[in-house]
Amino acid sequence: MSNLDQFASIFRSAVKTPYTHQEIKIKKILLVTDLSESAAKEYQVKINHFLNVLNQDNDPVHWQILSEKDYSTINELIEILEQSKVDLICSYRNLYSSGWEYQYSLGSQMDILLQATKIPVLILPHPKAGRAAFHSLQTTQNVMVITDHLGEHHDLIQYASAFTDDNGKLTLTHIEDQRVFDHYINAIGKIDSIDTEHAKKRLAEQLLKEPTDYIESCKTILSGARSSLKIEALVTFGDSLAEYKKHIEQYQLDLLVMNAKDKEQMAMHGMAYPLAIELRQIPLLML
Repeated sequence: MSNLDQFASIFRSAVKTPYTHQEIKIKKILLVTDLSESAAKEYQVKINHFLNVLNQDNDPVHWQILSEKDYSTINELIEILEQSKVDLICSYRNLYSSGWEYQYSLGSQMDILLQATKIPVLILPHPKAGRAAFHSLQTTQNVMVITDHLGEHHDLIQYASAFTDDNGKLTLTHIEDQRVFDHYINAIGKIDSIDTEHAKKRLAEQLLKEPTDYIESCKTILSGARSSLKIEALVTFGDSLAEYKKHIEQYQLDLLVMNAKDKEQMAMHGMAYPLAIELRQIPLLML
């Protein structure tokens, strides 16, 4: 490698995108249910307790509740959303469907809510399914952010920090796909001018260094914005879905924060959909 190439590599490795913080305020929440009016109000009390971190002193969150008779079609629901101007939608998978008895989908209404609006959606365990974890819907002491490009989604961390209880733990996660990495290393191994072992070692180091450095910038910034939070990093290689599920179960999460949208397609973003389908025991905040 020429001296110029070495200088360029050093310069590029030094270029970092630090975390920028913006305070998230949730003032109005729409709770969408298919329950009776009285049952919906009881359910709202439970969810308000779960999201108590959003209630500021002398400035509690305002709730709007939709029960079984308040709308009949998804178009009516979208119209209500446009008129309500809420900061957050709360609902549960398989709304107005018996699909909660099975483990194969979020339900058509939830799929549309996630893609048809820019409003963040909190997906709750279905109240009748009995699959919620024993610690679910109690507090938000243990929150995790998941993304395949951690440094590109400041909003995930902004929302996650806003939803984490005081003195709680916020885990920022980046898992490189081991199979994809092995595929490229195998291709590099067929190029005789490249030292494969050296390339494997340096590439692995660089792939993990960038998200690690970004998380360090998050810790620095959030130490001022939310000084009571404990920020942890989970940066590793693995088979993404299996790795995420393992860590989610190990951490006993109260809330998982993910990106639901993909700018290049109408379907849900990357790893988010299989995780949302399978992780039925805890709430999911989808942006």
